[in-house]
Amino acid sequence: MKLILVKFGKVFSTLRRDGVCTGGKRVSSYFWMFLKNIFEFKSGDILIITGGVGDSAHYRAYNQAEELNLHGFAASVAIQDSPFLRGLVSKFSVFIFHRTVVTAKVKRMIEEIKNQKKEIIFETDDLVFDKKFIQETDYYKNKMTPFEKLQYSDGVGKEILADPYVKVATTTTTYLAKILESYGKKVFIVKNKISVHEEEVAENILKNIPRERDGFVRIGYFSGTASHNKDFATITEALLMVLEKYPRTELYLAGPLDMTKSEFIKFRKRIVILPLVSRDKYYENIWKVDINLAPLVLCDLFCESKSEIKFTEAGILGVPTVAIRNETFSGAIFEFQDGFLADSTQEWADKIGKLVVDEDLRDKMGEQARQKVLAEYTNSKSHSEEYYEYLRGIIKRSK
Repeated sequence: MKLILVKFGKVFSTLRRDGVCTGGKRVSSYFWMFLKNIFEFKSGDILIITGGVGDSAHYRAYNQAEELNLHGFAASVAIQDSPFLRGLVSKFSVFIFHRTVVTAKVKRMIEEIKNQKKEIIFETDDLVFDKKFIQETDYYKNKMTPFEKLQYSDGVGKEILADPYVKVATTTTTYLAKILESYGKKVFIVKNKISVHEEEVAENILKNIPRERDGFVRIGYFSGTASHNKDFATITEALLMVLEKYPRTELYLAGPLDMTKSEFIKFRKRIVILPLVSRDKYYENIWKVDINLAPLVLCDLFCESKSEIKFTEAGILGVPTVAIRNETFSGAIFEFQDGFLADSTQEWADKIGKLVVDEDLRDKMGEQARQKVLAEYTNSKSHSEEYYEYLRGIIKRSK
């Protein structure tokens, strides 16, 4: 019953946020995946069980399955709503649980996995497994419906993480890895990577869509949810400084951002609001901008857990990024070569300004970012060898 209420809350929020047309497409994609989960299962090595079909599931379930398949594993994805979870236990050797609400059905599946002495891996890309983190966020307090809050009432998957049977966890960043290690787990960092299809989308955009060269420099921030309002707020003053100093700049914004701040009114003709779109169209929107922004609130534990995907999604298109100087982005970006880092209003304004006035720097830095993403953040060239070897050993012993 709890899961049904959670799903109802997600459907309601999606329709309210994205509208009937766009939101309806997102909801229908979930039901399509539900039907596929009923009819398309074969035996394999690894089954990833995920709680949904959003961006988190895209990267941590479907893209991760593709990465594993490219390295010789037989990996599949099941959404936790599948009516046949327990019956899938006999078909696989390793079970990775990603953002899974532990319902009675999931508990029965886990019991069966233990009975068959098979491997369980806890997977997370966020701090949602601990309710004390998520329940302190502004988004939880002010934006979530009561039905959505049910998902986080106990922490998503906390029971799996706390289970002594589960020895291993996977995650996206060194920051999250340290937290998971404090639970006594062996942790593998499996970075978020660009899928083969998205790499092809980027190639097609680069080859066939000319970049606008009309003298204006377009600065973009692509948020995913209303929770990113607080991140955007950290660079608001810097952006106002840039818009004031450089009259031939435009600001491109995507997602449910609060743009009621009165200071932006004088620049409204230079602000373009982009709607939420499909992932393929999303890359086309990134290609419209010359500079990509990746702000986060500093010293906020929930924000510190975020991965570097805003750098990689722009980098695959050769668009340079100015990002917050935190642990994750400092590890991903080689400053002054493939991106910029900033942690104060003046530094944000200065680094953005450097890219505004220097087209050659934008092109050079963007190309360096693209080469890094191609080498280190794509499924086609993935190289998490220690993790692959661990999985091969588990699978070999289970046969």
